[in-house]
Amino acid sequence: MLTPRSALTPPVEGRPYAAAFRALIALCAATGIVIECVHGSVLVVLSFFTIWSNILVAVVFGRGAVRAWNRRPPLPALWTGGALLCISVVGLVFHLVLDNPSSQFNQAAEIARLTGAKAVANQLLHTAAPIGAALDFLLLTLPGALRWRHAAQWLAAPGLYLAFALVRGELISPDAPTRYTYPFLDVTVHGYTGVLTNTLVLGAAFYVLGLAIIGLDRVRPAPRPSENRISPQRARGLK
Repeated sequence: MLTPRSALTPPVEGRPYAAAFRALIALCAATGIVIECVHGSVLVVLSFFTIWSNILVAVVFGRGAVRAWNRRPPLPALWTGGALLCISVVGLVFHLVLDNPSSQFNQAAEIARLTGAKAVANQLLHTAAPIGAALDFLLLTLPGALRWRHAAQWLAAPGLYLAFALVRGELISPDAPTRYTYPFLDVTVHGYTGVLTNTLVLGAAFYVLGLAIIGLDRVRPAPRPSENRISPQRARGLK
C-alpha cells in the first residue's frame, strides 16, 4: 500500500508555531484597531484604508491560525495573498510616502507627535502587521499557490476604497478636518484630475507589487519541515 504524501511531509501550515505566529499577527492588527477606536471617533477610524487592511489581516490570519492549529488546509491563496498585498501597501505608503520628509504628502511632523497608546497603535498597524504578514508568507507558507490573475483581482480592494473615500468626501461637511482620509485623495487640493492621477500611480504600484509577490511565490523555496518525517523504508520482497 502506498504511503500518502501528506504522511511523508506534513504541511507547514499545520505546525503549532505557525498557528501561534498567525494568531500573533491577527492580535497585532486587532489591538491597533481597538486602540484607534477607543481614542478616536469610530466612524472616522473605520474610514481609513489602513484600518480596512488590518481588519482583513485580523480576519484572514485569525482564521488561518485556527486552521493551522487544527491541521486543516490553509485559506484560499486569493485571500491570504490579498491580505498580504493590502497590508504591504499600507506599510510601504506609510513609511515611504506619509512618514517621509522628502515626500510631497509628508505627514512626519504629525506622526512624530503621537504618544502613548496612539503611538503603539501606529506601530502595530503600519509596521508590525506588515512585517509579520511578510514573514509568514516567506517562512511559513508553501509556495506555488498564487496565480497571475490574482494581481488584477486584488485591485478590487483599493478600487472599492477609492469609491468609498470620494463619496464620503462629498457627503460630509467641507469643514471637517478628516473629510479626505489621505492627502493624495484630497479633491479640494488636487481636484479630481489630480486625485485620479495619484490613484492611477498608486494603483499601478499596487498591481506591480502584486505581480512581484506572485513572481516571488513562483521561485521561492518551500520551507523544509523538520518534524514527523517518515524515512524511506527499505525495499522488501512480497510475501
